[in-house]
Amino acid sequence: MPVPIGRRQPRRRLSPWVWITALTLGAVVVVAALAVRAEQAAQPKPTASASPSASPSPSAPVAVPDGSGTGRRIVYSLEQRRVWLVDSGKDARRTFTVWPGSVSPLPGTYTVTFRNASATGYDGVAIENVVYFATRSGVSIAFSNAEDGSSPPPATEVETGGIRTRAADGDAIWDFGTTGTTVWVVE
Repeated sequence: MPVPIGRRQPRRRLSPWVWITALTLGAVVVVAALAVRAEQAAQPKPTASASPSASPSPSAPVAVPDGSGTGRRIVYSLEQRRVWLVDSGKDARRTFTVWPGSVSPLPGTYTVTFRNASATGYDGVAIENVVYFATRSGVSIAFSNAEDGSSPPPATEVETGGIRTRAADGDAIWDFGTTGTTVWVVE
């Protein structure tokens, strides 16, 4: 039926769900565009982590201790609180300081016996890159780092054999210390 002249035809209204859908899609497009721009922006560089000792690291490389074996090995010095990853001979691929647990291994030669990608330490801290090599008084002794990247000393109220490292050093021990790798512990 034709509409008489001078009368407007009533407009059809869009239902509310059409408006809500359109606004939601528009918001998703805007958020996606902002996410792409943010990803392309310059990323912040990580800052240096705290040193495990009060004294700064020496600028010259620290030599692998005498009497720490030969060949490919991990060397751990109890007095220096330091680890060396040695490919062979006297030259270390990497060296770094560590936070020892309350239970330390006796000086001697050990072998990496077990590895665990992540676990909870006896002190309740979530850890990763766990490389076990000794036990003493029923306490397992292993290198590890805190999952959250924190680097406080392990709790002293609990007997722990966790030798804690910074996250990057934990990754290096994990890559280097496969099962069967020799570990030399020296004073």
